[in-house]
Amino acid sequence: MKKIIVVLLSLFFSFALQAQGIIGAWESTSTAKNGDLLKSIVIFADGYQVLTTYDATTGKFIHTNGGTWKLEGDTMTEKIEFHTDNSELVGTQVNFKVRITKNEIEILDSALKLKRLDNGLPGKLQGAWLMSGRIREGKTQSRDTSRPRKTMKILSGTRFQWIAYNTETKKFMGTGGGTYTTKNGDYTENIEFFSKNDAKVGLSFKFNYELIDGSWHHSGLSSKGDPTHEIWSVRE
Repeated sequence: MKKIIVVLLSLFFSFALQAQGIIGAWESTSTAKNGDLLKSIVIFADGYQVLTTYDATTGKFIHTNGGTWKLEGDTMTEKIEFHTDNSELVGTQVNFKVRITKNEIEILDSALKLKRLDNGLPGKLQGAWLMSGRIREGKTQSRDTSRPRKTMKILSGTRFQWIAYNTETKKFMGTGGGTYTTKNGDYTENIEFFSKNDAKVGLSFKFNYELIDGSWHHSGLSSKGDPTHEIWSVRE
């Protein structure tokens, strides 16, 4: 019995370490039919992930999908919360085999291989967050994060992406992302794709950030130039 318990514990910790090892950002490149170079970025946070493809040269947004994930042995299970190519996939579950090494994820039975970009460091905001409120004229306006309409932001150690969507109507509202840094209370986003406006690609936006009682307070000027003070909560 003791041997069985030891084996089960070993397997448990092995799976846990493997799952932890996938946290961070990963990248693959491919060539479109017209010869353009496409970049696909996957960000894995604890329990949530997002994959996005865009033109590596122009930043033109092409596709995104994501939701929850679970890794058991070599089987990855994903439940889709948003999908720009086929909204009917929202709410469905997919399973596929993976091979994970320190610097590569290979999706077995396909030609897809992802190279590691980071392991969740050095940025201080790694994780999945939900927009949970705003502060306007000194008053806090809270948002129910359990409702179907969500604005989620997923960050690795160097990459970020926000996604607005509705799990009930299966509607996708928009997304944007790129690289980020956190230094001396400043959070800076460098935009590499923006689904609503390609003109934002290449721009950088600096905000003040502060962690207060586990919530991320994010203030400054929005991409439209308007004052903003957002509150984000870690997604459970």
